[in-house]
Amino acid sequence: MESWEEVAAGCTQDRSAPAPATKEKPQNYPFTTDQVDNDQRSGKEQRAVPKRLSQYVVPIGIVLIILMMVVPLPAFVLDALIAANITLALTIVLVSMYVKRALDFSSFPSLLLIATLFRLALNISATRLVLTNGFAGHVIDAFGHFVVGGSLIVGLVIFLILFIIQFIVITKGAERVAEVGARFTLDAMPGKQMAIDADLNAGLIDEATARKRRTEVTSEASFYGAMDGASKFVKGDAIAAIIITMVNLVGGFAIGMLQRGLSPQDSITTYSLLSVGDGLVSQIPALLLSVATGLIVTRSANDGDMGSTVSKQLSQHRNALLIAGGAALALCLVPGLPKLPFLIAGGGVLAIALRLPKQTGEPSAEEQAAIAAAEAEPPPDPTEVLLGEMRVDPLELALAPDLVDLVEASGGDLLERVRALRRKVALELGIVMPPVRTRDDLDLPLSHYVVRISGVEVGRGQAPPGTVLAIGEGLDFLPGRAGVEPVFGLAGKWVPAELRHQADLTGATVVDRASVIITHLAEIVRVHASRLLGREDVRALTEIVKRSHPVVVEELTPAALSLGQVQQVLQAMLDEGVPIRDLVRIYEALSLQAKHSTDPDGLLEAARASLGPAIANRYSQDGTLTAITLEPRLEQQLLESMRPTDNGLQLLIDTGRAESMLADLTRLTEQGEERGVSPVLVCSPQLRNALRRLVQMALPRLPVLSYSEITGSTLRIETIGVVNGAYPVAA
Repeated sequence: MESWEEVAAGCTQDRSAPAPATKEKPQNYPFTTDQVDNDQRSGKEQRAVPKRLSQYVVPIGIVLIILMMVVPLPAFVLDALIAANITLALTIVLVSMYVKRALDFSSFPSLLLIATLFRLALNISATRLVLTNGFAGHVIDAFGHFVVGGSLIVGLVIFLILFIIQFIVITKGAERVAEVGARFTLDAMPGKQMAIDADLNAGLIDEATARKRRTEVTSEASFYGAMDGASKFVKGDAIAAIIITMVNLVGGFAIGMLQRGLSPQDSITTYSLLSVGDGLVSQIPALLLSVATGLIVTRSANDGDMGSTVSKQLSQHRNALLIAGGAALALCLVPGLPKLPFLIAGGGVLAIALRLPKQTGEPSAEEQAAIAAAEAEPPPDPTEVLLGEMRVDPLELALAPDLVDLVEASGGDLLERVRALRRKVALELGIVMPPVRTRDDLDLPLSHYVVRISGVEVGRGQAPPGTVLAIGEGLDFLPGRAGVEPVFGLAGKWVPAELRHQADLTGATVVDRASVIITHLAEIVRVHASRLLGREDVRALTEIVKRSHPVVVEELTPAALSLGQVQQVLQAMLDEGVPIRDLVRIYEALSLQAKHSTDPDGLLEAARASLGPAIANRYSQDGTLTAITLEPRLEQQLLESMRPTDNGLQLLIDTGRAESMLADLTRLTEQGEERGVSPVLVCSPQLRNALRRLVQMALPRLPVLSYSEITGSTLRIETIGVVNGAYPVAA
């Protein structure tokens, strides 16, 4: 017998694989196949060239960066590389603003390290040119003279301000955020993995989606861990910038006086401005990368880029913008303050606020139109309402009033799981499960639910609010009330949801309320699948088969069998737990058998024989089918005792022989289950259906197969016993 977890996962988990992609007809179909292949091949080759080039860009760039530290560069090459460095830093900042998630820029930590190494290589090349030639290109010269006005004091002040902004404000904050983000992400990994497993077991996602989400969780943890280390690069780069600038100042002053014979004033003027210009050229890209680091690690989960998100969120607070604009205008009344700047700022904010929609409790124009249309609709016909209430739903789930939170949009996911269950049942059994009408029932006791088929109760259970079901032993120390798992009847305990972790530590299986209900509903649908397969459902399934195999349907119905007879066979197969997904093969077997006889038992055996290997594989374990057989003389006696009745073939044997057979089957079945296997009873095809009717009264879970169903399979048959009507004979 399968464990509860396997059944819970199997009832909703989607193991279906995506259908193979089909090749579309090429647009240039009139051309020959060779021409089409050549065109496609050339296109692939053209696309492969840039892809191969992109694989070598980063390795070649790193090698060139290393060479820059050793090989002297001409001044014009240094100018081009400095411009490329500033452009690269600006590009990284803009990309950081437009990504929707931090993982969308997962290469940022590595790119940050490469950009930092590139900037340090530029510092080394610039320092070499400054100290050897007294000139390091026009870019550094422009920053030293034009940007800072040719003043050493101004340049040093601006450089120190940039250093303070980068090191004290941005780098420190980004480093702290990255550290906290990495720690919180790692701490949240087990919970996220459990949530993915819960969604997978509930059928809300398939295996491919679960695998993708697990990869995203792992990637997120790796990304924030890498960002925690990458922030150290930014911090070290800021410290290196000021040290390099001080070394350039001292070294340039000494070289100017000792080697080039310049006066102290000329030496300070020349080398100091170049050193400050070099520091500013490297500090501005470093500041941009620090800003990009802060933007990446402070991004929260949203569906838009940073600019769209900020604009949307600010525009949602019209009153705040009105107050801010009014406060800016009020500052114009303060004596001594200039009026024009505050008038422009306050007027601009007020203009933006007035263009936003009013935030009142009144509905918008569209909502008012919808309300008016609803009020204009005529009241429903009382007769139609009464007929709707009289209609009996094929499948109904009634909940006690305190269980309505399971289906509420604010947090209940029961309805989503029901939809996933319908898909799972269709893929597993081959029938379209009818919509489940979920409603509250004031007549039910609190915490109870009831499943009804065609208005008849077929299952009942409990799901107390605020609790989870712990199935296992050693739960006496936990508060709660005793409960029973509804599918297998396993003893458990409904414990408060906040004690779930403590129940996990005891080794118990902890299941939430929605999973208990869905698992119970799935088992009920499997057991009563034949009752859910209506005549209209058979017609719909037949129409689907007719689209792809019209000849099969035309030979079967209505020429050979009616839809009612086909429905009877399909229901009998579902009663025995046989899926009817392969309708094409079933219909082919029925059309051949109907030419000889339309006896329901014969039609059923013909349909089962066509699915023999698939049926046998359902009960095998690791390629082995564990079987119980009948002693040949007993089987012959049973064949002779079969008599046709209104309910099909029946075995007319004495009560003592029947009880002895059932006792032997029970004992052998229990012995097999103790060994961890689920045996099946195998007999001749003529006897199978009649014997199943006898066995199902005492052993409803024991499958009965015929020799023809296991003959075509590649399974290894292992016999654990032979029944002779009085005692089992060892195999």
